[in-house]
Amino acid sequence: MKLARRAAPGPLPVLGLLLLGALPGLWTVLLRREAAAEQEPEPRSPAGPSPGRWGWRRSPAARGEPGGGGQKTFRALLAVPSAGREERGGEGRFAVPGSSTPADAASPVERGIFWSRELEEQVPPGFAAEEAAAWLSAARAARVASLEQGGCGRSSNRLARLSDGSRACVRYGINPEQIQGEALSYHLAGVLGMQERLPPMALALVEARGRQWEPVREELRGSHWAEGAVVSLTRWVDNLTAVVAPAPWGAEAGAGRRLQPLSAGELGGLPPSQLVELVQWSDLILFDYLTANFDRLVSNLFSLQWDPRVMRRATSNLLRAPDGGLVFMDNEAGLVHGYRLLAMWDPYNEPLLRSVCVFREGTARRVAELHRRRSAAAELRRRYRAREPLWARLGFLSERQAELLQARVDFVHRHIAHCRAQAAVL
Repeated sequence: MKLARRAAPGPLPVLGLLLLGALPGLWTVLLRREAAAEQEPEPRSPAGPSPGRWGWRRSPAARGEPGGGGQKTFRALLAVPSAGREERGGEGRFAVPGSSTPADAASPVERGIFWSRELEEQVPPGFAAEEAAAWLSAARAARVASLEQGGCGRSSNRLARLSDGSRACVRYGINPEQIQGEALSYHLAGVLGMQERLPPMALALVEARGRQWEPVREELRGSHWAEGAVVSLTRWVDNLTAVVAPAPWGAEAGAGRRLQPLSAGELGGLPPSQLVELVQWSDLILFDYLTANFDRLVSNLFSLQWDPRVMRRATSNLLRAPDGGLVFMDNEAGLVHGYRLLAMWDPYNEPLLRSVCVFREGTARRVAELHRRRSAAAELRRRYRAREPLWARLGFLSERQAELLQARVDFVHRHIAHCRAQAAVL
């Protein structure tokens, strides 16, 4: 009997065995390439992003780019479950101590009370300093081509079209201290390092026969503005939208409960877009406390006594630019007018300040310097006189107002120290 001969293996099984044997080597090559990619620094553009219209620079998030800027590595695609969600348009999340987010995720807070550098880099820069200076110079030299009613607040204000093609809100105060408060608040924001959040603002002298106002002499007669009055020119910004107060201010206050401090422990699981907005809100609340500005979130808190839904509505004098940057509008209630009414509004302004226990480190550093040197009014005066040609027309803070400004700087400094001490205990 003849034995059947065993058939020789075909080419496909042999190829499969070869591939199976090669898998360990292939895996090693991939990991080595991935490790090399992690060590290689990302290329950086020699110039920053091009500024958007009206001086608003567009952040990476606004351009639809991921915050990190680098391509995801092989290991990252395996290890990070949220990577697929980010590609589908979902938002990543930051982790805080005690949260269930992976330990290698970036925390939005550093040293217990400061927003992280990575998070601050995502905040839209707002009005670039060099472009603001260029607009102010052009606006002071331009002629007013037309004046229109509407779009700029009170009926006494006007929307001006300037001869250089730009537009500006012309604010005429009911009394001079409102325009003074607008100008001083703008320059105090510069002292604090947050002037990019305020539209560029310059003072102008109303003179019907002067060169700047000659084209609108007839409109001036109908405006009932006093000859020789000082008005403010604020750069007009397109496509701004309303802003509703986020939690904890909106939710807590709207429920009638005491405002709770915004701290690192409150931030777990919040998407980056909300955290970026909270960074700007922390500056806004500190700024409004220093200026005693009651005509923004404080006025909403005051209105809760007869309107329980007011915190769900737009915040007064606060708008959002298309790139997500907040714009601190119409600050004429600050410093002068606000300081005269402290007894009425501080019961709302002070708890609002205490509700913030996470700060921009740069803001906290400037407050600490003003506290240590006791120089708040002196630095404000120096900046105001150097950058506003018409400063003498309105004058500066009185001695008592200067003392109040320093006292409020000292209070903010003590509050930041309290937050630091609380964070150290936790």
